[in-house]
Amino acid sequence: MSHELIFFGAFTLFIVLMLSLDLGLFHQKNQAVSLNQAAIMSAVWVSFSLCFYFFLKVDGQELHNIQNQTQLEHIVKLYQQQVNVSSAHFQENLNRYKDNLSLEFLTGYVIEYALSVDNIFVMVLIFAAFGVKEKYYHRVLFWGILGAIIMRYAFIFLGATLVSQFNWILYLFGAFLIYSGLMMFFGKDDENKIDPENHKVVKFASKYFSVYPKFIGPQFFHKENGKRYITPLFLVLLIIEFTDVLFAVDSIPAIFAVTKDPYIVFFSNIFAVLGLRSMFFLLVNIIHKFHYLQTGLAALLVFIGVKMLAHHWLVAWGFTTTDSLFVILAILTTSVVASLIFPKKKEFH
Repeated sequence: MSHELIFFGAFTLFIVLMLSLDLGLFHQKNQAVSLNQAAIMSAVWVSFSLCFYFFLKVDGQELHNIQNQTQLEHIVKLYQQQVNVSSAHFQENLNRYKDNLSLEFLTGYVIEYALSVDNIFVMVLIFAAFGVKEKYYHRVLFWGILGAIIMRYAFIFLGATLVSQFNWILYLFGAFLIYSGLMMFFGKDDENKIDPENHKVVKFASKYFSVYPKFIGPQFFHKENGKRYITPLFLVLLIIEFTDVLFAVDSIPAIFAVTKDPYIVFFSNIFAVLGLRSMFFLLVNIIHKFHYLQTGLAALLVFIGVKMLAHHWLVAWGFTTTDSLFVILAILTTSVVASLIFPKKKEFH
């Protein structure tokens, strides 16, 4: 366990370093993020994720410090991994394990990255509803994502503890994901507007804090006549944090359909969250063109939910992590292509 904590600590240190560089070095001034900057940032985070995938594929045994067949069988059984390690040769078994482990990470990452798009839809609406200037987007998203990392850490390891103690909870996760997918499909037009004055977070904050009536540049707090206020920009940050909690309720159970290893769940989730900010700036002006993407995400949630409910039958039929990845990619590709082939008709008033 100490080895896992060291590995996890090193990963956490890497995240802190990258975020510190992001805020302190690359974005010292409040300015709008250009399309080129967003593309470079997205490429960097995707590259880091792919590097981690190849690391797991080559040296995945380092995660749990697996050094012999007994340890390997223990880990595979503990995390209910779909990999055959019954060969007489330890190295052959280990290679199978590493291939499966890296594929679990990649599949979980694709799921999280895809579901993050729905988060972007809502972020665009939030910024528009509150009239936030583009040059302050980065500041809000930086602190929002930092908070998301902390909350998801707690959610993931709480979920892993529940799964390890009560395996039947996976069926509840599956049913909930199917319900969420259906609600997203049939109610996808219900959230196209955000009311700044009547939002639950605004009402809560207004009840317990003094809210300044206007933006004060990039400041989250303002002091006037000895009284401290929270600014509308901080309200936007709170709403984004609240929104991420709601999305995490869907996305984190979804990864447990791929892997029961809490470290892989965490790594795939966090890499996707870290890339969310750059993806926002990359898609913010064109995301409306992918109008079938939410339908695809709804289908994705339903598929993952069904997979969790029918896990034992699918395993018996030989349905693997690779098959899951292909289905997920097919759903996402179909929704994107359909959006481009059948563009949304303009509304005339």
